[in-house]
Amino acid sequence: MQSNNKEIMKKLLNKIRRKKPTLPESARITTETIAEHRERILAGGRRFKYPVQYARHKLVFNAIIITVATLIVLIGVGYWQLYPAQNTSDFMYRVTRVLPLPVASIDGQKVLYSDYLMKYRSSIHYLETKERVNLSTPDGKRQSDFVKQQAMEDSLADAYAIKLAKEHNVTVTDAELQAFLKQQRSSTDGEVTQSTYDAVILDYYGWSPDEYQHAMQTKLLRQKVAFAVDDQATAISDTVGKTITAGNTDLKSVADTVNATSKVQVVYGALGWVPKTNQDGGLAATAAKLQKGAISTVIKSTTGEGYYYIKLLDINDTQVNYEYVHIPLTVFEKDLTAATTQSKVVKYITIPEVATPTNQ
Repeated sequence: MQSNNKEIMKKLLNKIRRKKPTLPESARITTETIAEHRERILAGGRRFKYPVQYARHKLVFNAIIITVATLIVLIGVGYWQLYPAQNTSDFMYRVTRVLPLPVASIDGQKVLYSDYLMKYRSSIHYLETKERVNLSTPDGKRQSDFVKQQAMEDSLADAYAIKLAKEHNVTVTDAELQAFLKQQRSSTDGEVTQSTYDAVILDYYGWSPDEYQHAMQTKLLRQKVAFAVDDQATAISDTVGKTITAGNTDLKSVADTVNATSKVQVVYGALGWVPKTNQDGGLAATAAKLQKGAISTVIKSTTGEGYYYIKLLDINDTQVNYEYVHIPLTVFEKDLTAATTQSKVVKYITIPEVATPTNQ
């Protein structure tokens, strides 16, 4: 027992005698070594930062890959829906309203898919709601194909007019558009309210007010271009005017005289009694401002048909009776036909050729 105690005491004494280990000089923090210690601590922390940072970079990289792949898929599906499948749904139409995608081109001028769909969907709306055509039947399919054909031809003509408008510096001002729209609202009972007119347009054509204004603006531009490019009709109009000024006030005789030497034949006509508000391109309205037997100066038809000279034969409170000489416009249609037949038209969708639709 005493030997065990001695052993324990000996161990305690040896432990007490053992000197405390002193820190190496480099481990002591002083003003000279504080920067070194700070760097050592930060270096230890970087072991935990870098793996997280690497994971974040990888996450961003993967997100970019997924986004690009999704866009490629969406573009591919959208292309297939519009071109091979020719999806004409409301959703795809809205897509083409946002994205200026082409459906064809004529002489280098792009034809917007949205313009083509606007015309096509309007005609289909009328067939389905007013004529009750079932598009799933063979006859309905035939009529749908015919509407596609007409919508494409009309869109090509509009695009060609836009091309020529740029070349001839032709534009349609907002004042001209609003005056035309106001004239469209006129009737024998007065002017129809805007809300009523918008409702009628929506019911018959399926167009919103913005779509209708766009369609009418394009129509007006096409008419102005037809006048601007037809120097031949302008020259014939001047000849008719000079013949009248020289004293020949018989419009039928004037037409016969001009046609004897003109390649483009002018047209004489008399409609009888018509309302002063008759929708005839502004002819009745012009006649209503004349004195009996008087002949107007040359006027441009608001329907884009050409130049007119009007002679008032008779008038009462609500009607006018007039005759006219019409100088038709021919150059725009000839140039459009030439562009179509000379392989200047490229269509990005396939449209069946249909001679005439068959009504049920």
